[in-house]
Amino acid sequence: MDAGGFASLTPDACAALQTAPTIMGPSRHLSLLPDLPAQKLVWPVPFQAGIDQLLAMRGQPVAVLVSGDPFWFGAGSQLVCTLEHTEWLALPGRSCFSLAASALGWALDSTTCLGLHAAPVTRLRPYLCPGRRLFVTLRDGQVVQDLADYLVATDFAQSQLAVLEQLGGPKETITLIPASDTAKAEFQHPVMVGIEVAGKGRVMPQSSGLSDDWFVHDGQLTKQPVRAATLAALAPHPGQHLWDLGAGTGSVAIEWLLSGPAMQATAVERNPDRAANITLNATSLGVDWLQILQTDNLSALEQLSRPDAVFIGGGLRDDLLRQLWDRLPAGARLVANGVTIKTDRLLTGAQETYGGQLTRLQLSALEDIGQMSGWKAAYPITQWAVTR
Repeated sequence: MDAGGFASLTPDACAALQTAPTIMGPSRHLSLLPDLPAQKLVWPVPFQAGIDQLLAMRGQPVAVLVSGDPFWFGAGSQLVCTLEHTEWLALPGRSCFSLAASALGWALDSTTCLGLHAAPVTRLRPYLCPGRRLFVTLRDGQVVQDLADYLVATDFAQSQLAVLEQLGGPKETITLIPASDTAKAEFQHPVMVGIEVAGKGRVMPQSSGLSDDWFVHDGQLTKQPVRAATLAALAPHPGQHLWDLGAGTGSVAIEWLLSGPAMQATAVERNPDRAANITLNATSLGVDWLQILQTDNLSALEQLSRPDAVFIGGGLRDDLLRQLWDRLPAGARLVANGVTIKTDRLLTGAQETYGGQLTRLQLSALEDIGQMSGWKAAYPITQWAVTR
């Protein structure tokens, strides 16, 4: 149900509401209904409390009001996962994205659509590139300023915003304004924003191996070339879960998450300062859903859900390898990097026992030698990659 109220619904939806004995929904949606005989229940906060209330009425006809298309950044998927397929019927209306595209004349197939009504504006970071168009939903009108402030802080202050209020209703309002000029404006819920990205901000590349200066670290960092090779060996597949053990700055887990919108990862790091850096890096790079466990690798094995891939960046030990191998499901990929003689021996022995591929990575960088320059070699990296 959009801002147009009852008249904006499909005929089937109108008929369902006219005959439903109970209607649940946000107070804003309920206020848009005409005088109906149904009992009206305001959906409570937190959202889960409403699901519990709905389930308590199981077996009775109940109409639930949500915005537009309930399965496009809406509540539909959260509701139906608690019900049998025969217990629910969805009657979708126009989504806010379709209304916004029609209002601005933007092609949806070339516009990135993001749901930020329950997520921080930092989720925008991977998508900020001059010339790109974005549609984002926001929790309320006050978050428009947070969005603008974030664009200014990332040097995309020249971005143009189309603030769309109460789309599809009689009070529909469209305000075109630069991100740098929103301080005096006030906006009403429901609101979404179209962003035409512009500015001199840094653009995040889509290839694996972000340069090291994207990350806050104390020197414990899988360096860019090694990280790119590590991610290639981990071979992210859509929707998979990575364990990043001995995560350091979390760079491998973060780039794993950046490889696709449905990716999941858990970073394990026992050092509290490094764990704090992982949180900072994940938030600033737009993947704040990274799970972080501040503990040692062995203790974490008891707490982690099933992985599809595992990377051991620090804390490599023989007992860890043995316990990890016993826990890995069939098809899971394991990659471990070592730089010392001890870890080199561990990885060589692991390859002899479990199979897989050993690779030696040797990198050199150009450095000044007086008035000349020459190649300075880094410590060689031994990488073991195996599929269970």
